[in-house]
Amino acid sequence: MKLSVGHDHGHCIRTALAKAEKTCTDAGVRLTPTRRRVLELIWASHKPLGAYDLLDQLSQEGHKPAPPTVYRALDFLLAQHLIHRIASLNAFTGCTAPEHSHSGYFLICQLCGNAEEIIDSPTLEKAIKNAVDAANFVVASGTLELSGTCQHCHDQH
Repeated sequence: MKLSVGHDHGHCIRTALAKAEKTCTDAGVRLTPTRRRVLELIWASHKPLGAYDLLDQLSQEGHKPAPPTVYRALDFLLAQHLIHRIASLNAFTGCTAPEHSHSGYFLICQLCGNAEEIIDSPTLEKAIKNAVDAANFVVASGTLELSGTCQHCHDQH
């Protein structure tokens, strides 16, 4: 996802919520108001957010959720593949393609904090599969995180 000047986060949020509603309906699970709001907050920025960042934002809105409430919402969103966890940041970001199962591959800018998900990269998928097969390893789950500088920040410096 290339962020440009005038990028419309509202479009990202609307698209993510529509996909979330469909995903939850198809799975027979409920996207409660709290789960929905946590997902909206995650999509309001392309910077991964930690649980306590979300808790702070909810508190500023007048909600008084306890940390377990936010963690339960995050667990639900992860289980439905609507978000990804960025382990190196202990934070969460929206999944751009929850409609199909995939591993999370991310480019994380060390300057601005944005995280870009790489999707539909057959070359990357094949290289990882070949490495895993060569090691006779069975992957249960995986996320690939690459840190560096995004094009926008690179151009600014």
